[in-house]
Parts: sequence; structure tokens; C-alpha cells
Amino acid sequence: MNLPVWIARRYFFSRKKRSFISWLSILSMLGVGVGTMALIVVLSVFNGMEELNRQIFKNFEADMTVMPQKGKRFLASDALLTKIRQTPGVALVSAIAQDNALARYRDGQAVIRLKGVDDTYTQRSSIDSAVIGGRFLIRQDGVNYAVVSNGVRSDLSISTVDILTPLEILYPKRNQSLSVLNPDAFNSDALTVAGVFFIEANNYNNVVFTPITVARSLFGYDPGEVTSLEIQLIPSTNEDQAKEALMAVVSMAGGGAKLTVQSRDDLNRDLYRAIRVEKLFTGVILAFIVLVASINIFFSLSMLVIEKREDIRILYALGATTSTVRRIFLTEGAIIALTGAVTGLVLGIGICLAQQEYGLISMGTVSSIVDAYPVRLDTSDVVLTSVLVVLMTVLTSWFPAQRAARLVA
Repeated sequence: MNLPVWIARRYFFSRKKRSFISWLSILSMLGVGVGTMALIVVLSVFNGMEELNRQIFKNFEADMTVMPQKGKRFLASDALLTKIRQTPGVALVSAIAQDNALARYRDGQAVIRLKGVDDTYTQRSSIDSAVIGGRFLIRQDGVNYAVVSNGVRSDLSISTVDILTPLEILYPKRNQSLSVLNPDAFNSDALTVAGVFFIEANNYNNVVFTPITVARSLFGYDPGEVTSLEIQLIPSTNEDQAKEALMAVVSMAGGGAKLTVQSRDDLNRDLYRAIRVEKLFTGVILAFIVLVASINIFFSLSMLVIEKREDIRILYALGATTSTVRRIFLTEGAIIALTGAVTGLVLGIGICLAQQEYGLISMGTVSSIVDAYPVRLDTSDVVLTSVLVVLMTVLTSWFPAQRAARLVA
């Protein structure tokens, strides 16, 4: 067996009695283990939250969205729609006209986000899965209907079985002075509520779906004008390639307006950035906990060098080199840190896998997608945590080991 490793093992495992130094070493090992475990678990939870949001947006938002670079609206000509539909990978194109509006129901009123959609929008199978009352119906036999979010239903106490009470939607007219006392200042329409939907995303709490013809009439849009075109891709289509192809199409057929194509991740970039920033700062804080535990290794090794001064002199007298003595104490620090790190990694990975498989910790809220805290193990997080612990171990063990190597018998 390698002499420095054998001596380091004797120092750590074969003490006849536990001294303060040995208990400090055990405390350091536990600190590194707990810190490593916490890093793995917390980083995996942030990964899971990001994945959960992607799943929510994937179910209810378009793969690609065409929108103007400036302004609210643009003309979606037949030529543009035809070229987009002919783009490889495109399965469905929906015309959208949306803006904020005022909704009234009985004696209640609320500001809503009115989203006018065409008939192709109802072909999305994920929309039906979000309906919790009534059905997703916006037009039938020439009659227009509204489908409201659960937030709007709660704010206005809407009942889908009450077909006699309409939902009145108002939008300010252009070039008119805004006044609640002037009835001619608003475009308005009254619709029967056909259904209620619930989507676990904050930007869907105040949405009301209507036919796009109703929205255009309220907003004062010309026929063919839209605020965006939502595009569903064929499953397994490469999103980056589809985005490039669509950018080429809209740049040549924008109808005079400068258009851009944004993916689902582009539209929710701020949310993902916030999650990553929180993950970064939380990781840094937990890394400081590991650093504190590593500093305890520095103190325990420093005191061990003082305690083993006579042993070091004997080793020098027997012909040991400074490199041998240095490696003894570096190995001692590695045993303390790596034992804690490996234990923390095993426990952290085990907790994450158990949470993924069995959902041990519940979120405490009713969710249609997940009931337990989402976690996702990322290999890069495990590797980064391992490298971080190794670097801290080397740095905190080097100076006591170097001090031991300089002792002269």
C-alpha cells in the first residue's frame, strides 16, 4: 500500500481515542456531505421547475409565433398564410387578434385579455384538456360564444349553465375621448359563455377566447389584420430549422410590416432567466456552506500537523521526503472531504430519484400536471458540484500540508 495513504488512513480511522481534532474532522466531513447533498437537491428542483414551466407552455402555447417587430398588428395576407402553411414542418397556422378589454357580467366587471382566434385554433387537442366547465366552443351555427379562464369566472361569478346572462365586452373606439359616461366611446359585444378553462400559467388567468371576427370588430381592425400568427409544428420537427425557414418566409412576405418569428422559449425568456438567476444565487449560497465546511478541514489539518509534529520528525529521520509528508496530509484532507462529498452525492441523487419516482414531497396545491415537487437531475450539476468540492478540498488542504512538509526534525 502507498505509504502516505496508509498513514493518512491510520490518522483518520485508527485513533485509539477521539480527540477534539478528530471530532472537528468528522464535523467537517458532515458539513461537506450536507452541503453537497443540498446543492444536488436544490439545483435539481430548479431544473424541475424550469422543465415544469416548459411542459405547461408546451401544452397550451404555440411552437412558433409570428408577430410584428413594431406595433400591435399587421396584415396577414393570403399569400403570407399560404407560404407559411407550405413551410416544411408546419402543421397548423392560427390567426390571433388580442388586446386588453373590459368585461361585464351582471353587476361585476374586470379587465381581461381578449384573445380572438380562428376556427383552426380549436383543432389543438391540448385546449380541450384544459376545459373544466362547459366546452371549448367559440362559434356554432353562426352564433358567437366566449370561453373564459377560471380567473375571470371567479372574478365575475360566471355560470356556464346560465345562457340568459351574456358576457359583455367593451373596447375603446379609436379617435374617441375615453369617458365612461359616453356610451359611444366604446365598441361592445355580448356573448354567451360556453365554457371555462384552467391553465397553470399566470398569463392565462384573465384570458377570454372569442371568434377572431368579434375581436377584430371590437378592436376596429380591418379584415385580415392580426396581432400574431400562432404556428404548431409537426411532432419531431427540428424547431431551430423550422424557425430559420419561417424567418426566411416572413422576411419576404411581410406585407410591408417587419415581422419576427419567436419560439415558445423566446416568448418566456424572462421567466426562464429568472429561474436560472435564482438557481445561480442559491447555488452560490450553498457553495459557501461547503466552503465553510472546507475551512473546517483547514483548521483540523492545521491542528493535526501540530499534534503530529513528533511523528513528522520521526518520518524525516527515517528518510521521508517533504513530498511524502505533504501527500500524507493532502490525503488526510481528501479522505475527510471525499467521504463527505461522496456520501452527499449519493444521498442527493437518491433523494432526487426517489422524488421523481414516488413524489415523496407534495407541492401542497391542486395541480393538473404534477402533485409533487418536480425535480430533474442534470449531469452537469453533479459534475460541477463534484469539481467544486475537489477544488475546495485541494485549496484548504494544501497550506496545512505545505506547513507540515516544511517542519525540520
